[in-house]
Amino acid sequence: MDLPTPVWWLIAAVLGYALGAVNPAAIVARIFGVDLRQTGSGNPGATNVGRALGPRWAVLVGVLDVLKGFIPAYLLGTLVGQTEGQVAGIAAVLGHITSPYLKGRGGKGVATTLGAILGVQPLLAVPVLVAFGIGVAVWHRVGLGAVLAAIVLMVSGIVGWLAGWTDEADMWFAVVLGSLVLVRHQRNIRQAWSAFRARE
Repeated sequence: MDLPTPVWWLIAAVLGYALGAVNPAAIVARIFGVDLRQTGSGNPGATNVGRALGPRWAVLVGVLDVLKGFIPAYLLGTLVGQTEGQVAGIAAVLGHITSPYLKGRGGKGVATTLGAILGVQPLLAVPVLVAFGIGVAVWHRVGLGAVLAAIVLMVSGIVGWLAGWTDEADMWFAVVLGSLVLVRHQRNIRQAWSAFRARE
């Protein structure tokens, strides 16, 4: 269909948000009669599902969270254009963290962010995954691994643009996604900072 660009952006945003807002963690937990709001961190995400139901269910939820970022970003990026794919990916992450199905609550967006990256700019996923693995290995906390990965995502996007490896749209895509993850991990950052200050 030959639609104006703003219309495609709107379609990408609506589709991405609608799919991203579906929360597999809450669905799986409800099947087992578990209220994630009363479990562990209270967060409706894969990590908390792991605490409540075990690692196998955490992996399932994590894969589904990745897919709901990947599918709209990849489809819109492939069928329409790169920018539309990026809009869909960002919208999916926003849907995940502000799900109307959960009255505005949602997960922290890490897996869905990875899916969005894989759908539009998969090369950015390499330093992000490496940073996440290092962060978890060093601090033994998924949240801090996610914080490090978000920072590396933003830096990679900016460096890639400055070096001419990627375009400006990719840079803003990385910066926006990284910022969303950091905002959702404010508590982890404050806790880590408080622990650091306590050791001084």
